Amino acid sequence: MDVGMIGLGKMGANMTTRLLRGGHRVVAYDRDPNAVRTAAAGGATGASSLADLVGHLPERPRVCWVMVPAGAPTDETIDALAALLEPGDIIIDGGNTNYRDGLRAYERCKAKGVALVDAGTSGGIWGLQEGYCLMVGGDDDAVRHCEPIFRTLAPEKGYAHVGPPGAGHFSKMVHNGIEYGLLQAYAEGFEILSAAPFRYDLRQIAELWCHGSVVRSWLLELAVRAFSEDPRLEHIRGYVEDTGEGRWTVQTAIEQSIPAPVITLSLLARFASRQEESFGAKVVAALRNQFGGHAVKTEAPHG
Repeated sequence: MDVGMIGLGKMGANMTTRLLRGGHRVVAYDRDPNAVRTAAAGGATGASSLADLVGHLPERPRVCWVMVPAGAPTDETIDALAALLEPGDIIIDGGNTNYRDGLRAYERCKAKGVALVDAGTSGGIWGLQEGYCLMVGGDDDAVRHCEPIFRTLAPEKGYAHVGPPGAGHFSKMVHNGIEYGLLQAYAEGFEILSAAPFRYDLRQIAELWCHGSVVRSWLLELAVRAFSEDPRLEHIRGYVEDTGEGRWTVQTAIEQSIPAPVITLSLLARFASRQEESFGAKVVAALRNQFGGHAVKTEAPHG
């Protein structure tokens, strides 16, 4: 079927390729003309604007997939598309949108007769090869019409219509919160191993745990790759960003009075990773020095 893809970053570009390989016709648009040219070279129909993209979609209802950064870029793109589309057409938001923002966008689109489907999308740069896990929320008719697209993008059993509008983004939010906790648990475990007196081969341990261990996972397989490329991770900076979904998961847990200490602490650990030197740690060091003379002071500046 025909589908318009808006946003040709790492995931949008790979999704375009997977759809083309699955026999779909893709009209591709990005603000970067080079990204559009690359997609066109791979078999997509390039578009110079959102209006041009809509004009290249003759099939009704039109289906447009938005794969741009969450927040204002997504809202602006959805609103611009809704103004160009006709009643009955469908927009799919596959980005990391806050489900509350998604519900507001759904109502704005509904007022114009346009359906908005929220597709929580997981798979990262491996999605082209392995397929994308798709958690889809939306009205039944719109989701059902788009299922050929979802089934092409997802591996077997990797797509589900999980609920009404907003349900896809909400489940992806929690998915990413769980991801934070898993990553932090592996991080702490391997840091303890790296400081042990036994000089472990961390790649060997990670690979060993991939076979029969109760902690085996795809993330652990990726750890094997990482340690194979850089055994002591000497060439990677320990700076960890967050996309916002971990924060939203923690905020939602607080609102619902649900204890989520692991996810919360893993989020705080990401904040700590971005500090060149923690002022809080300096306060602790200063107080320890005051009551016990424990602090290691820096040299006084010269001049």
